[in-house]
Amino acid sequence: MANKTMTALGKQKSVIRELAGFGAERAKVVGPENVLNFSIGNPSVPAPKEVKEAILDIIQTETPQAVHSYSAGNGMESTRKAIADNLNKRYGTDYGADNLYMTCGAAASLNIALAALIEEPSDEIVVLAPFFPEYTVFIESQGGKMVLVEARDDMQLHAEDVEKAITKNTRAVLINTPNNPAGVIYSKEALEELAAMLEKKSKEFGRPIYILSDEPYRELVLVDDAEVAWVPSIYDNTVVCYSWSKSLSLPGERIGYILVPGKVEDKDLMPAIGGAGRALGYVCAPTLMQKVIERCVDVEPDVEVYKKNRDLLFDGLTEMGYVVAKPAGAFYLFIKSPDGDSETFSDRAKEYDMLVVPGTGFGSKAFMRLSYCVDTETCEKSLPIFKEMMDKYYR
Repeated sequence: MANKTMTALGKQKSVIRELAGFGAERAKVVGPENVLNFSIGNPSVPAPKEVKEAILDIIQTETPQAVHSYSAGNGMESTRKAIADNLNKRYGTDYGADNLYMTCGAAASLNIALAALIEEPSDEIVVLAPFFPEYTVFIESQGGKMVLVEARDDMQLHAEDVEKAITKNTRAVLINTPNNPAGVIYSKEALEELAAMLEKKSKEFGRPIYILSDEPYRELVLVDDAEVAWVPSIYDNTVVCYSWSKSLSLPGERIGYILVPGKVEDKDLMPAIGGAGRALGYVCAPTLMQKVIERCVDVEPDVEVYKKNRDLLFDGLTEMGYVVAKPAGAFYLFIKSPDGDSETFSDRAKEYDMLVVPGTGFGSKAFMRLSYCVDTETCEKSLPIFKEMMDKYYR
């Protein structure tokens, strides 16, 4: 018999993927230009030219064996050193290659880190709503229990809310800033309050409570004076999970890393990371992409289109009376359905060939996610539909 848990997971529908599939079918009927698809977070900005140049040069100048062979399980030392140098330059840190473990993207990073931290079925991982729906799958598949902190209207981090969820079984608090799905950036002050609380609780329970910082949107900052704080400089027991899927527009290439700073209390954590990666069968991160990242680690993303789309949608929707959490990063809006039922709103939007993701899986049924990593024309076309829906259903 097949594993029942995995069978159930395989049969479980992903609302995001299901909407994307619906959009693909509708595009065959009405044309892709007439489907306003805000469902999936595929970057619309092409990868920077430096990425293409690096790929071509590597393939043309290096031997096939060098490009396509296995790397070490933790990744190529030269790539890890390049990443460490970049972080040190940006954040005034002193990381070396040994602080990094290359992965097949942020999903792999999170699964590996969770497997390294979770020991018992009673072990808990605290997650702040709204959250990426796959967190539930990642935590439970690695043998832990997810404990949810409900969101406030501002979608921000509030240490006092997190503290209520902390128990002697808490192994880590999983944070995501800039946030998917709300696009908010947690303030440095809020992170400092969280750190102080976790230090107190760690001493109380006699073992460290980690922060798992999921950061695939770290470089997508859309407000000029906004700061994405470097969490390991605020709290020593921080593990960073990163991906270039969004910053370099490479979601299909599956390349990322785990950072374990030297200041973490448990010096066995990095060996546990290596063991978890081995046990989960990742073998190594893609060798070609490691070589590309080594060359492109200092390349910054172009976020101007995302800024334009965000301003167009946020200003238009709030003027119509929609309640929207104001995003400072990533490329998402989290919009409150006027009647508090995002599932019904999403179904009604499909009648207009407009796809928005209900927020139930993100931990907030009232809100829905809109991914504005699309052509600006798509955003412009959506505004009359949002207005018609508001006037038709909710006035």
